[in-house]
Amino acid sequence: MHLATYLGLLHTSLTTLADAFREVARGHGEEPDVEHTCRVLAQRTDAQAEALAPAVERYGEHREEEPERLHAAGLDATRGGPVGLLRDLQDLYTLASLTDITWTVVGQAAQGLRDRDLLDIVTTHERDTARQLAWLRTRVKQAAPQALIAAE
Repeated sequence: MHLATYLGLLHTSLTTLADAFREVARGHGEEPDVEHTCRVLAQRTDAQAEALAPAVERYGEHREEEPERLHAAGLDATRGGPVGLLRDLQDLYTLASLTDITWTVVGQAAQGLRDRDLLDIVTTHERDTARQLAWLRTRVKQAAPQALIAAE
């Protein structure tokens, strides 16, 4: 059974995403909504990672490197200016998308195993990730005209 691999992938992608939200909050403090919302989303993402503990106890966890590669390539540091903000938001969206699809995969395994507890964890936190993606999409739409047309 490879569920442990995907639990490890999910856990790693969540911790990477939380760290990335914190980095964007630090790097874009001049945008109060971005700073505040990214800090809140980092805390919520940390809570998602903690919620996986019962499943990890039952099935184990094998850590994969993919999310860390994305983090290292995308968010070791934030970029400056309006285009930098736009790019950093896109990087967050990419990481959140990885997390989202991994929740889906783990949810399918939970259904196959008829593991109601794991399915409850997935259902609750998959919605959180969907809200993160919605906020990121909205904020990208807001930042894009400023970054691509109005900025010098």
